[in-house]
Amino acid sequence: MEHLLDACLVGNRKAQEALYRQMSPILLGLCKRYLTKREDAEEVLSNAFVKIFTKLESFEKKGSFEGWMKKITVRECLNFLRSKQDAFDLDWSGEVAAAPENSDEAAFLLALIQSMPTGYRTVFNLYAIEGYSHEEIASLLSISKGTSKSQLSKARNYLKQQLPEYRVKQL
Repeated sequence: MEHLLDACLVGNRKAQEALYRQMSPILLGLCKRYLTKREDAEEVLSNAFVKIFTKLESFEKKGSFEGWMKKITVRECLNFLRSKQDAFDLDWSGEVAAAPENSDEAAFLLALIQSMPTGYRTVFNLYAIEGYSHEEIASLLSISKGTSKSQLSKARNYLKQQLPEYRVKQL
């Protein structure tokens, strides 16, 4: 990956294309955890790569390059969500999406995460999957630490309520 980074830093278009081909499936999967529409996830992915390529010189090579790209992508997802009027609806009493017939577990879990309200889904992704602390989440989303904890608790309860139902259907 370091050779790709070095080639991208000098503007090598083939290296940029190779980096895109290598990382776009991973980063698109990350976007799809935050955004429910594939078109939105693809738009955010494009914006993330523009930022990645324009800010390559700011990568200090102190940590993982992939991790750095993921952080940029997460922030782009959050910026996209903020641009929506109801971005962080924190209360919800909606219907749960049904498990698709003949789906594998990973696809079902992604669908289940995507069916959560935006507030639950965002905090769950940031905390449980990306590893951010509640303090960091509060800062990123401009919410209180308590709200972050509450949203995570609600997300976990939501998942607990839905997963046993899925397991029973699979037996």
